[in-house]
Amino acid sequence: MSASHVNHKYMKIDVHIEKFILSADSKALATYGKNLNVVPVSSVKVVNGNIWLINYFMDKTLTNILINQSVAFVCWKKMMGYQIKGTAEYKTEGEDFNNAIEWIKEILPERVVKGLVILIPEEIHDIAPAKDTLKEFQASGN
Repeated sequence: MSASHVNHKYMKIDVHIEKFILSADSKALATYGKNLNVVPVSSVKVVNGNIWLINYFMDKTLTNILINQSVAFVCWKKMMGYQIKGTAEYKTEGEDFNNAIEWIKEILPERVVKGLVILIPEEIHDIAPAKDTLKEFQASGN
């Protein structure tokens, strides 16, 4: 996935992209349902190649996901980054949801998990100007 664009329906995220996601300084989720909406996201985890995003207080974002499951996630650090487009599943019960609650209890015990957004990747785009996020990220010691 070192190319600037990779497109496979329901693809898994490579290890270097997972590391980048987890270390990125900034992360945001874009949705479109009733209206376009973009929000910063903080609690992000990669599980089995899918991106987990925790809903603490999503409002317009959740409304949009329930209408239209197509979403875009972007993460960046300096002039490196990735945009990941895919399908969102929303969970408020079940094994994944319970695992998410346990994860958040460990890192942010004061937070209340309302739901879990699971982003199933379909496209990954390198958003660096030179399309060299992998090279630059590895050069930075990762």
